[in-house]
Amino acid sequence: MEPVEITEDGVRLRPWREEDADAVYRACQDPVIQRWTRVPRPYLPEHARGFVTELSGRAWADGTGAPFAVCDPVTGDLLGSCGLVSIDGTDTGEIGYWTAPWARGRGVMVRATRAVARWSFDTLGLGRLIWQAEVGNHASRLVALRAGFRIDGRLRLVDSTPHLGADGWIGSLFPGEVPATGSTGPAGPGTLAARRAAVFGRPQPVLFATTGSGELRLRPMEEQDLDAVVHTCRDPESIRWTTVPDPYDRSDAEGYLSYVRDTWARGDASCFVIADPDDRYLGTIDLRLSPSDPLLADVGFMSAPEARGRGYMSAALVALSAWGFSTLGLARIEWRANVGNTASRRAAEKAGFTFEGTLRGGVPHRGERVDAWVGALLAGDLR
Repeated sequence: MEPVEITEDGVRLRPWREEDADAVYRACQDPVIQRWTRVPRPYLPEHARGFVTELSGRAWADGTGAPFAVCDPVTGDLLGSCGLVSIDGTDTGEIGYWTAPWARGRGVMVRATRAVARWSFDTLGLGRLIWQAEVGNHASRLVALRAGFRIDGRLRLVDSTPHLGADGWIGSLFPGEVPATGSTGPAGPGTLAARRAAVFGRPQPVLFATTGSGELRLRPMEEQDLDAVVHTCRDPESIRWTTVPDPYDRSDAEGYLSYVRDTWARGDASCFVIADPDDRYLGTIDLRLSPSDPLLADVGFMSAPEARGRGYMSAALVALSAWGFSTLGLARIEWRANVGNTASRRAAEKAGFTFEGTLRGGVPHRGERVDAWVGALLAGDLR
């Protein structure tokens, strides 16, 4: 396959050249590129030279790929890499890309990806493009969405990076689905998808809550919390009102830590440890986004036995709800508890939740369906 050049929508895509090696080496020192791509680590000058002089040319010659340097059409400066990392015999290509750190925030890769997609369909005659990224790479996911890809689900990756495990997102794009040149397309700036990609694409934040006895921190769960989690989940009241495993041991806490980190990476939920000014564990609280309604979430929480009855949970509920409304763009947060769990209901109502009724057989609980109280907080309820 003969290399080509594409100039479209303010970007120029051309075959790699030997003189690109220095810029490629500089770009691939970036921690973000090293975290989410398969570039060698450490990335050495010889890796960059081998890529631009050998690997990229061989892919064109063999017809197994179409790697492009993404450049500024006026200055010629390197902005990133985009192209087909593979082309198989079933008229399917896989697209891959990275943006140089000095070129981010300008929509470069969205435009380059659309250009490669149009060329793949119109010139190569491919029938489908696929995109893959490790779960947690929200920047890559956002580019794919804006380029028209439909994110179809998750798959286990054979050769994943060691940061978040072995799960990946996968998406597909068909002819006729590439957004028009100049259009924002789906997940454009200002949309809920873009807003949440910015949130979940960064480390989990620390939130603050105020009580009569001082300030609390809501922070990510860490290994140091696991003994306290075990202690809390072995408490009879925790077992009575929640669905934690019984008996509960250290491996359950370790599995829970993996779960909460994975849900943050996916952008599905946020779990926080409530800690006092001395960073002592007081409980956990989590906000779970609805898979069917993007403006809805539900909240769950559990207090350490020695922290109950002090107003900590209601203060944490206010802080987390305010963050959910202002940062995640939620419209409604729901609370549920088994009928009879008056401590949970008291914390929710003190935080401003309105009791809405009883769901008969509303939740599963240790092998049976039990009645549940339900309440909600709306964005306008917080003052």
